[in-house]
Amino acid sequence: MENLIFSLNATIPLFLVMVVGWFLRKIGILNEAFCKAANKFNFTVTLPVLLFKDLYESNVKESFDLKYVLFCAIVTSIAFWGLWGISKIIWKGKNFIGEFVQACYRSSAAVLGIALITNIYGNAGMVPMMIIGAVPLFNIYAVLVLTFESPGNKNKTVKDAVLGICKNPIIIAIIIGVICSMIDFEMPTMLESTISNIARMASPLALVVIGASFEGKKAIALLKPSITAAIVKLIVLPAIFLPIAIKMGYTNGHLVAILIMLGSPSTPSSYVMAKSMGSEGTLTASAVVLTTLGSAFSLTVILFILRTIGVV
Repeated sequence: MENLIFSLNATIPLFLVMVVGWFLRKIGILNEAFCKAANKFNFTVTLPVLLFKDLYESNVKESFDLKYVLFCAIVTSIAFWGLWGISKIIWKGKNFIGEFVQACYRSSAAVLGIALITNIYGNAGMVPMMIIGAVPLFNIYAVLVLTFESPGNKNKTVKDAVLGICKNPIIIAIIIGVICSMIDFEMPTMLESTISNIARMASPLALVVIGASFEGKKAIALLKPSITAAIVKLIVLPAIFLPIAIKMGYTNGHLVAILIMLGSPSTPSSYVMAKSMGSEGTLTASAVVLTTLGSAFSLTVILFILRTIGVV
């Protein structure tokens, strides 16, 4: 019950912020122009600043674990390429393949991950190492799949994808954050406070925009792939890879960070990325809503199982 209450407290407020965004759009306070501008602001400013802050504040140099980072990177890669290949068969010819794949593998690692593991262990634990191993690939792979699968990106080439990766502000922010952490860069207090204030805007603003952009009729038309993405995200990926992690000896904080990487909700930044790269965003928004609601229960059940077998 304690785990369920925590999970509900972690996820339901996120869902309610989306509801607020939807309501404000319905009564005319928010409009399409706001959503478009906010998406661009999130993509180029707030989300990169958030990830930079998370990595800058973590002690990467002291806690660096190459084997663990590689495990997170390899699992992310297997999940991504496998999902993309299967999606090309299952959803052949559909224009939402890029959104579907991204919604299936890309987790809310930085936002929910740190909150969840801090609640259990009192500190961020191995989440920074998981972020280093997985989050850069989350973004690189998102650029790849959206470049080649989004309806607004027809006739794109490998060169276009590589340029998109190199210019992606989130990827650039991750690299700078790791470097600053590794060299023990001392940031002036005023600058650090400014960065913290900007970072705090990232998730609430993304959630408001998802709610404001949510279109019920379009979402219903894509209900089947949205539900499929939610099941893959919350159940299938943890069921496949958590036993492997346990077999390799990962327990406690290491294992919970891997659970967050695999089974936490689809990140709101996936919607920002999808819209910024020519996709409609309807399936992504639906998947974020469904996985946010469903994760309160799925994460609780998985944590209960892991505690029962004595690995957490």
